[in-house]
Amino acid sequence: MLVMADIAAAAPTTKSRKPVASFMPPFEMPKFEMPNFEMPKFAMPHFEMPSMEMPTAFREMAEKGIAQAKENYDKVKGAAEQATELLEDTYSTASKGCTDYGLKVIAHAKANSNAAFDFYADLFTTKSFAEMVEKSTAFMRGQFETMTEQAKDLAECAQKTANDTAEPLKESFTSFTKQA
Repeated sequence: MLVMADIAAAAPTTKSRKPVASFMPPFEMPKFEMPNFEMPKFAMPHFEMPSMEMPTAFREMAEKGIAQAKENYDKVKGAAEQATELLEDTYSTASKGCTDYGLKVIAHAKANSNAAFDFYADLFTTKSFAEMVEKSTAFMRGQFETMTEQAKDLAECAQKTANDTAEPLKESFTSFTKQA
């Protein structure tokens, strides 16, 4: 009868195993050498330009074309600089307007939260159900009026931001169409 100790002693342990070497093929692979090839060298012929004068008409036409190209480049460069400046101003205006709008939203949320906390504190002092209904009705009526005013204020702020942002673009477009 085998005992557990005998079985454990007979089983090989992982610590006693020798590491297995990487696989080596039983034959040696033939070695190949790549032949060295040289690319043929071709000499480029040297062409000499004859030294002849270009007719005056061709020279004047080329100079006129170069002058027009420089003039057009300067116009395009100026227009691109104006457009970049306009977009920077427009972005700045839109960013300021959005910041103002966000600050108004935060201010309105703070006012509404404070009003709600004040209302709940006032509700704890009620003595009857009728008084609670009266206070709730008055609070809701006041909040409805307050939120109506807040919505108007936010709409005016959004409209002002949109107008302030679009006005420079509109003026620029109008001046551009007049130039063209």
